[in-house]
Amino acid sequence: MGEKLKLYGFNNLTKALSFNIYDVCYAKTAREQRDYIAYIDEQYNSERLTNILTTLTDMIGARVLNIARQDYEPQGASVTILIAEGSMIPAGETQLAHLDKSHVTVHTYPEYHPETCLATFRVDIDVATCGEITPLSTLDYLIGSFDSDIITMDYRVRGFTRALDGKKLFLDHTMRSIQDFIDPLTLRRYDAVDINVYEANLFHTKMMLKEIDLQNYLFKTDVYELPPRVRLEIMDNLRREMIEIFSGRNIY
Repeated sequence: MGEKLKLYGFNNLTKALSFNIYDVCYAKTAREQRDYIAYIDEQYNSERLTNILTTLTDMIGARVLNIARQDYEPQGASVTILIAEGSMIPAGETQLAHLDKSHVTVHTYPEYHPETCLATFRVDIDVATCGEITPLSTLDYLIGSFDSDIITMDYRVRGFTRALDGKKLFLDHTMRSIQDFIDPLTLRRYDAVDINVYEANLFHTKMMLKEIDLQNYLFKTDVYELPPRVRLEIMDNLRREMIEIFSGRNIY
């Protein structure tokens, strides 16, 4: 992120990264769909999600203050971690620790629809930090921690801090696109689109996987058990589902 800026007092900028991941699967029968949801629910339970978020906390140089986690019935899990970015030392009679608090949260939403034979697993991750720490350095780790067919990301910097000369700083690091913080090898696998509002320090990127290997989307079914016509139909349904999620609207 470059050299640190010399500031007057605390860095009061708040940086928020919202990260949504979608994993799509084809499961023909209602039983297979329920089994897929149960499988995903077990794979991404609150314990594993906690491990992912604590690793993320280490990566950004913060420390864990508190962990709250919960698995839900019939499915889903949530984890919230309160983090601190430095020492929490009172300054005289004034307690400034609230400026040092940040949080990381994750929620999962497995769902399926019997008519489409498609199941979708959504993961929502929010990382909010204050001061010098930015969560952008964790993007490659987050993408690699989940099977990601579609990814949407929002990054926003709020507030301001001051330089030594009193000039207000509304952004303390160079920022052009979220894509600049993602490994080029990862980007090659996805179609990516940016919608950025630079005047508001608001950055949005959405990504959709380019190539589909049908076997990776079949649950308890071998691709060679299916006739070519059925394979094409499933591929078409998968691609349609992904395009609509990527576009954020019903197209077909």
